[in-house]
Amino acid sequence: MNSDHCAGIVTASLRRLQGIHEVHTSIATHSVRVSVADDTTITALTDAVERAGYEVVDAIAEHDQSASSVLDPDLVEERHFAVATRRLVIAAVPTTLIMILMMVHMLWLPVPGYLAIVAALAFPVVLLYGGWATHRSAWLSLTNRTANMDVLISLGSLPPYLIGLAGFIYPMTSFIEMAATIMTFHMLGRYLEARAKGSASQAIRRLLTLGAKTASVLRDGNEVEVPVAELEVGDVMVVRPGEKIPTDGTVIEGTSHVDESLATGESLPVAKQDGDTVLGATVNKEGRLKVKASRVGADTFLSQVIRLVEEAQGSKVPIQEFADRITARFVPAVIVISLGSLAAWLVFGERLRPILTWGAGFLPWVNPEASIPVAAVLAAVAVLVIACPCALGLATPTALMVGSGMGAEHGVLIRSGEAIQTLKDIKVVVLDKTGTITRGEPELTDVVAAPGIDETQVLSIAATVENASEHPLARAVVDGARQRNIRVGDVHNFRSAAARGVEGTIGASRILIGNRRLLEESAVEGLAALDADLAQLEQRGRTVVLVAENNVAIGLVAVADAIKSESRNAIAAMHTLGIHVVMLTGDNERAAEAVAAEVGIDEVHAGVLPEGKVDEIRTLQARFGPHIVMIGDGINDAPALKQANVGIAIGAGADVAIEAADVTLVSGELTKAVEAIRLSQATYRKIVQNLFWAWFYNGAAIPIAAIGLLHPMIGVVAMTASSLSVIGNSVLLRRTKLTV
Repeated sequence: MNSDHCAGIVTASLRRLQGIHEVHTSIATHSVRVSVADDTTITALTDAVERAGYEVVDAIAEHDQSASSVLDPDLVEERHFAVATRRLVIAAVPTTLIMILMMVHMLWLPVPGYLAIVAALAFPVVLLYGGWATHRSAWLSLTNRTANMDVLISLGSLPPYLIGLAGFIYPMTSFIEMAATIMTFHMLGRYLEARAKGSASQAIRRLLTLGAKTASVLRDGNEVEVPVAELEVGDVMVVRPGEKIPTDGTVIEGTSHVDESLATGESLPVAKQDGDTVLGATVNKEGRLKVKASRVGADTFLSQVIRLVEEAQGSKVPIQEFADRITARFVPAVIVISLGSLAAWLVFGERLRPILTWGAGFLPWVNPEASIPVAAVLAAVAVLVIACPCALGLATPTALMVGSGMGAEHGVLIRSGEAIQTLKDIKVVVLDKTGTITRGEPELTDVVAAPGIDETQVLSIAATVENASEHPLARAVVDGARQRNIRVGDVHNFRSAAARGVEGTIGASRILIGNRRLLEESAVEGLAALDADLAQLEQRGRTVVLVAENNVAIGLVAVADAIKSESRNAIAAMHTLGIHVVMLTGDNERAAEAVAAEVGIDEVHAGVLPEGKVDEIRTLQARFGPHIVMIGDGINDAPALKQANVGIAIGAGADVAIEAADVTLVSGELTKAVEAIRLSQATYRKIVQNLFWAWFYNGAAIPIAAIGLLHPMIGVVAMTASSLSVIGNSVLLRRTKLTV
């Protein structure tokens, strides 16, 4: 499949079958993914594709798919390129001989049997290996009630060759040389497109080659090396420093740092220890790890990423659907214009000849002395070949290939073309608080000591007592103390008072930790000295507990859901883009307002339950129109992600495939959302530029060809240049700066 139009023909052919649920094509990998009913066979699918005029290189049932049975890019892309190269060579050699003979015949001396020799040399070019594939594709396209680009090339080369054969019976100008040259330039264009698209679609090729090929696995107490395809869930893998982790799993022994840049786009290695999850294809940097396999084959993170990128590259931007509707009518219209040009020159040739005389003054290929029939054929054929809308078919897919590939490299997975077009017009970004703006886990933020007491003493006492509790707030206090290298001792007589606090004994001292109500009920003295600090911290959204020793208040500790370090920069970047930022959270209003003030949120809606978030999104859509992005964790926020015009899921690791979202941020960093918006804007700009220049080229060239001022061979060269310019413009997308 060389273009979006080709993909449309394949899709239409498959959808005519019974039992077809979904069809997703990817021009980048020349592949199609089909969801089918249980009784639909691969043979039926293969036959349908081949009837549409395309060769099936391989077919895989995904439910049987192992990690190594993903279609090899070398098998598809390189074979496609090899076929294009072979066809070009087979066409170019005879055509070069034809050109040499033509110059000798015209400029030096007549070649005996010239017409027969040229017809014989052109036969394999126009009708056999090179031309046959084009004519077959054109015929199958017409029998499928569509008209692809090959229809125009076939009409531009086959009739001139057949007209040229009439020279054996009637003396007339030969068009055989032109037919061979048109087909050869068409083969050259296909070759250059295959080569250029190979560089544009490198993203999936790189992803497919990232995985490890073998794994060291413990079997019956022995370490054996097996192909990754043979791994099973539960296998224990040994991963040494510098090796790739073969598949997704959990660390069961060892500590190390792992380079997860392929997943997150971040260059800094991530610390791993017992219980941590690791991803297949990431690199173990230092320590020896034992990893228990949790996902294999098509379920792995890498396979999910490949699937998402393929879906993005195979999807359609709404503007492309509009272009497709025009293109569907374009080829028939071109044929009508070509026939009209032929008829006009045959009927009004002498009246039109002054155009040729005028054009010959500055266009060296215009022959004002040409006979009317020759001028008519040249004009008609020129219209056909110059109008071939290859550039239109490449405009969107090539930009999506490059854009989605860039996103994958940056840890931004865009799964639909519609999201790319919608993101460019975003006016409002709605953020969930917990897990999106904040880390989603409590963290020690403040320690305040009463007059005459040391803060270290307060934190040491609080952490020692809280160490006996499993409450998340207690764990935050203990972790905070250990991070500050503060001693955590032993506690006795520990007791918990539900929703109020805890108490225990350290040595001879009775310690009480909890809210003000608990301490007042115990007649603790000195609380007034901490009131101002207590009120200030609570105003900032902190959860505060007081600490008393032997019924005297000695200080307080504050815990909060820590704000991600990049949240402020991300929201500032959104403001730079003119975006209104709203926070939607189920937390209380005081805590929500405190977080909003700290990171620069424009509008806050607090105390909203998950089911109420959908209504809030609808309200915002009523205020601002269909330009709302929702960013959340993709689980509790799933309904809101679906309701928003674009849903962006904060993902991490193997949880990347969140069905509710249009975009997934693999690393979970909010700055990646800004990168997604910038990427969508840049990608859409490229699509519009490509479509504009493709339409402008066709719109300007067809009238010039129709009046006889454009030789068909020049038209083929210009057509190829147009297609290459579209591909080149798409590749330039890589220069876009995305990072915040």
